[in-house]
Amino acid sequence: MRLQKTTYVLVALTVAGLTLSGCGRKGDLDRPGSSQPINTKAAPGAVETKDEAPGKPFLLDPLL
Repeated sequence: MRLQKTTYVLVALTVAGLTLSGCGRKGDLDRPGSSQPINTKAAPGAVETKDEAPGKPFLLDPLL
C-alpha cells in the first residue's frame, strides 16, 4: 500500500514538473503593455539587432 502511494506521488510530481517546464517564453523581458524590451545589450539610442532562430517544424505545430 505504501509503495503504491509513493508511486502515485512520484508520478504526480513528474507530470507537474514536465508541465511546468514547458511554461514561459525565451527572450528579453518586456514591460506589460509595451513592445520595448527591458534588458538591452545595445547602447542607448542604438538599434539592437536580434538573431532570429531558424524555423524548425515541431510535432504539435498543426495544433497551434
